[in-house]
Amino acid sequence: MKIAIKFFTYWHCGSGSSGGSSVDALVARDAKGLPYIPGKTLKGHIREMAETLNDNEFVDTSFGVSKDGIEKEGACYFSNAVIEEDIDEKLISYLFKTISATQINEEGLAVDGSLREIEVVVPITLFASIENCKDEKQMKKAFSQVKRMGLNRTRGLGRCEITLVGECDD
Repeated sequence: MKIAIKFFTYWHCGSGSSGGSSVDALVARDAKGLPYIPGKTLKGHIREMAETLNDNEFVDTSFGVSKDGIEKEGACYFSNAVIEEDIDEKLISYLFKTISATQINEEGLAVDGSLREIEVVVPITLFASIENCKDEKQMKKAFSQVKRMGLNRTRGLGRCEITLVGECDD
């Protein structure tokens, strides 16, 4: 099945890298420099919502399970979520912004050394596929519950909506 992830706010799905002295956390980028959401990240967010459905068989079958030290791989494969449109190389830098945050103490003053800067992506739509989906109805219920994704999703970043845009390929 093909899904669309539409962001309504700035978002950050990290690469795990820093930008040296300028930025503390960089966004995951592909070979062209475009932002993407790693399939593993997408799978984790959808799994978290799938667990709220109280259908353990669906979760274990689709996402995998680890019991008594034995791991069983899930049937579903989640691709990276990518931008499908061709974007002129000159415009790529406009997809990214840097935002700053600092810790505030009890007196309302900034704590020394607490300034952090993260790279974020402007609101856009990305597309991904979920392969080997055996229960499309449950998967749709799970991904439709994802409302925020990525870093600082409880602080206003990453508000999104995931919708079905195509059928299962299998």
